[in-house]
Amino acid sequence: MFLEPPLGNQIQSGRKGQIEVICGSMFSGKTEELIRRLNRAIIARQKVEIFKPSVDIRYDERNVVSHNESIIRSTPVQFANDILLLAGNCDVVGIDETQFFDEQIVTVAERLARSGVRVILAGLDMDFEGKPFEPMPQLLAVAEYVTKVHAICMKCGDLASFSYRLSAEKSKVMLGEKESYEARCRRCFYGEHA
Repeated sequence: MFLEPPLGNQIQSGRKGQIEVICGSMFSGKTEELIRRLNRAIIARQKVEIFKPSVDIRYDERNVVSHNESIIRSTPVQFANDILLLAGNCDVVGIDETQFFDEQIVTVAERLARSGVRVILAGLDMDFEGKPFEPMPQLLAVAEYVTKVHAICMKCGDLASFSYRLSAEKSKVMLGEKESYEARCRRCFYGEHA
């Protein structure tokens, strides 16, 4: 179970940095949970910065938007290192669609956490083939807290942890929504109920 750290303002020297990863399949509520945690930090009057990869323009070019249409302002960036330049003197950094960043995102998250920042990252832990989606495995390994959220299988109604691609497209990165992907349980993902 995830327990949030104290949300009150802390003296700079007393801040304790940490890395939190929210992972799961498409339609599992990763972004919704990220927005929930960031909004709580904002309510606690913490300085919060939110980033997303500039390639993700599905719902909005600038803001982070969940499939349920929850919205939070963000800054799109092309490279993970850009986050270090833009994070400023904040208490909390939120990063959505982390799997679309380059491998430097791991170093960025660790540097921020070492400097006392609470870093909350959300992203797919597996790609459309059911394989670990880099760089998420490295982030899961260095995180203090990992939350795996689940969707509902669109074939049988069981808990789902896989993102099934509906098209024959084979490139690893293919932006899409309900027209391109379905959440599936293990059995339906591997075709026993397909």
